[in-house]
Amino acid sequence: MARWKRPESVLVVVYNDAGEVLLLRRRDPGDFWQSVTGSLEQGEAPIETARRELREETGLEAADELCDTGVVNRFPIHPAWRARYAPEVSENTEYVFLLPVHGRPAVRLNPAEHVEYVWLPRDAAAGLASSETNREAIRHLNDFGPTGGNAL
Repeated sequence: MARWKRPESVLVVVYNDAGEVLLLRRRDPGDFWQSVTGSLEQGEAPIETARRELREETGLEAADELCDTGVVNRFPIHPAWRARYAPEVSENTEYVFLLPVHGRPAVRLNPAEHVEYVWLPRDAAAGLASSETNREAIRHLNDFGPTGGNAL
């Protein structure tokens, strides 16, 4: 196992045909709400990470429904997680994905990472999401063509 986390991650916005977005509340810090996220492991492509993190954090499986938006964000690493990265690393690169679902599928949280989840209307979810890149991805769901645009 590598000593430091790789400064590349995925953001997966899960949304349903009722116009709701799934948000997860982190265990630590406890006031941090987010979509599914996770760091790329060595040799892993972003799409593989997105599928793995969906499964690990929510129990949801994604095959062809998972949409790579082509959006890539760079941002400073949050102070709560800074020690997980090499000393010279201060920024993270994030790849944004969408997963459309029907209804409210059963969500199985990983209790080591998250303590609660909610399905919220898009505007409310964007207001609750803790990171700016997460808020922007939620606000712009309609910009991503048929996969991201029809449901909301």
